[in-house]
Amino acid sequence: MPYVPHSPEEIREMLDVIGVSSVEDLFADIPAELRPRSFNLPKGQSEMAVLEKLEKLAARNTTDLTSFLGAGFYDHFIPTAVDALSSRSEFYTAYTPYQPESSQGTLQAIFEYQTAMARLMDLDFANASVYDGGSALYEATLMAVRKTRRKKIIISEALNPIYRVMLNSYTTNLKLELVTVPHDHGRTNIKSLTAAIDKNTAAVVVQNPNFFGSVNDFTELFETVHEHKAVAIMSTYPVMQAVLKTPGQMGADIAVADGQSIGQPLSFGGPYLGIMACTKDLVRQMPGRMAGRTVDENGKTGYVLTLQAREQHIRRQKATSNICSNQALCALRTLIHLCLLGEEGLRRTATLSVERAHYAAERLTAIEGVEMFTKGPYGNEFAVTLPVNAFEIIDKLTQRGIIPGFPIGRYYEGLENVLLVACTEKTTEEQIGIFAEILRGAI
Repeated sequence: MPYVPHSPEEIREMLDVIGVSSVEDLFADIPAELRPRSFNLPKGQSEMAVLEKLEKLAARNTTDLTSFLGAGFYDHFIPTAVDALSSRSEFYTAYTPYQPESSQGTLQAIFEYQTAMARLMDLDFANASVYDGGSALYEATLMAVRKTRRKKIIISEALNPIYRVMLNSYTTNLKLELVTVPHDHGRTNIKSLTAAIDKNTAAVVVQNPNFFGSVNDFTELFETVHEHKAVAIMSTYPVMQAVLKTPGQMGADIAVADGQSIGQPLSFGGPYLGIMACTKDLVRQMPGRMAGRTVDENGKTGYVLTLQAREQHIRRQKATSNICSNQALCALRTLIHLCLLGEEGLRRTATLSVERAHYAAERLTAIEGVEMFTKGPYGNEFAVTLPVNAFEIIDKLTQRGIIPGFPIGRYYEGLENVLLVACTEKTTEEQIGIFAEILRGAI
């Protein structure tokens, strides 16, 4: 018999209070095709039988492919020490550090992570992360709305389309005006973005490098944003900040990023972490967790959560955010990874990734019919136009052991022949050469 804590009478009483006739009525808004087809679960099995079944399922995955897939998530090398240190039980099992007297290790790690992120983005403050890059971008737009008391958000179409979908979803009921400015053949259209700014603009949202891999300097755009007293928001690729002009140098007010590329394995899509940094003027609008360093009555260094009370997270509509849960363990992995690499190591990682991408572009465009889609500077990622459908090429090459990239046509209508190719420091010249020759044959 299943354990059901409520009697039929108690269930009836609860249904009467909320005004529905049955439990089934609570699920009326869910279409029938999206509901569970059955709750008839298979009979239980022994541990040995379950392990055998799971091992057979896992063996069906192919894990030895050569990948040129990026589109916001990148296969960088993760030093073994990252796993070793982050899996220590004092970090791995630590709960939210609301009691500083028993959480000094976690709080110090959070503080050091914030310091590293603020330096990387060249801004005044950083929080201790949110869920991922997309939710960080959403939170940044709400910061701008609260600060300016305006409703218009101008968004570059060259922003990661996954993030744009998330923005549309999260803001559905917020009565915001989202204005998307078309890209210019893969380039961020700075001229059109500038023209779209007016007195109702709360924020302008751009990405560098953008989704197509193109690199821009948004300094003049951000000056115009500030002239209209709006907020400049930039989504970034953390590794590339070691070699590119930083958000702070360009005049961004808020910088966001997905921290996956620094210390997080791809792991079938997560967990990742959302990096957020901002100027001092906006720090009280920033959601998530922030640790501060202070001294106790004896003059000893101590760390505490600051700017937010514990009650922030239970204030319902008055809270800065209701989706600002901290990804502390992921943030710790990012911190360890950065500390192991150091400034020089991070720059070498970025430089190698860019060099490999430029070599790949040279090899691929030497194939008849393959051309660069984007013109101008790019980082470790670039888009090429193929003489055939990119989806078909991906199917063919994957069967040969190579994931050639991301099909731009998945999110951009009319660009079904455009392939987005990414390289990291793990990509070798030999792999690029093999990729080029197999692509030539497939075309």
